[in-house]
Amino acid sequence: MFRTGIPSSPAAAGLALLLLATGCTATGPTDNSTSAPAQVQGEADGGSSASPSSGGSGSSGSSGSGSQDDMSIPDIVDAVQPSVVTIFTEEGLGSGVIYTEDGLVLTNEHVIHGNQDVEVAFADGQRVSGTVEASDAVSDLALVRADRTDLPAATFQSGLPRIGELAVVIGSPLGFENTATSGIISGLHREIPGSASSSQSLVDLIQTDAAISPGNSGGAVVNGRGEIIGISEAYIPPTQGAVALGFAIPAPTATEVAEELREDGTAEHAFMGLAPGAITPQIAEQLNLRDTTGVVVLSVSRGGPADEAGIRPGDIITKIGDDELSTPEDLLAALRQRDPGENVSVEARRGSDTRTVDVALTDRPAAQG
Repeated sequence: MFRTGIPSSPAAAGLALLLLATGCTATGPTDNSTSAPAQVQGEADGGSSASPSSGGSGSSGSSGSGSQDDMSIPDIVDAVQPSVVTIFTEEGLGSGVIYTEDGLVLTNEHVIHGNQDVEVAFADGQRVSGTVEASDAVSDLALVRADRTDLPAATFQSGLPRIGELAVVIGSPLGFENTATSGIISGLHREIPGSASSSQSLVDLIQTDAAISPGNSGGAVVNGRGEIIGISEAYIPPTQGAVALGFAIPAPTATEVAEELREDGTAEHAFMGLAPGAITPQIAEQLNLRDTTGVVVLSVSRGGPADEAGIRPGDIITKIGDDELSTPEDLLAALRQRDPGENVSVEARRGSDTRTVDVALTDRPAAQG
């Protein structure tokens, strides 16, 4: 898959190879290069509803598929667009959402990857310098400090949207700043097939049919009340037979990571200490597997949680807690829902034997991304 910035690198494995990146490094209206082939990412979004939040994470919205308070799409765009920015790097451009009044902007990590100094363009036409304050590759989120204050911070919804709810995307696709597209929320808890081999971020996503294109990455998906419900992350291009398949990081995930990054520059992620893999026909033959359900353990970190629990390479993991696993992305999504320090039961097969072990999850070591 590819980053959604305005892409520039090769693809990963499986369906991931089919994804185009939409956000991170656009170099102009006609530039369609990608910045990171293994992740598809998003769009740009705008700000708050009628009264922007001053704290970014001050999410006042509740999950729901609309109410009498819903605005028209033009009113949504008018309300949110001032909170959407375009982020320029040496490699290209992406989008971002104003997180706090004092200049913090939330965007994708792949938008700013490899850069410390950027330029931030606002809806009113003003451009200022910006500095990358913190980033987290696992969630593909980053905070940029723009050299400007008294900004209209966006309001983030505290819960997940409902399938069928209005979705408005605002960003800078292919360099066309302040572009708005609309659709609905098409699905929740989505994973991009084949992405686990190259990325940790393309799991537990919101799916929308609102158009997302390169340059949109780091922007937002907005509901009918002008609240941010997601940060644009990826899309599958029509050349692969897809029709309006876009993906976004849910607002609760985005704000949780953003608050951790604000606190000390890092974000915590549950770590199991193993590399998951899909059970291909070749692996099934090599391991003499009759039952091909589950996820194969390709490697185990020495001294890590899985190692301590007795999990070994070649084992087949079928469940984490109550979550049944069919793909490596399922395993990453299950871990995304858990915290470091949590104990989880893991069901694994080894040969003809099936057993359940307790794994004490830890925080992901810095060296592990």
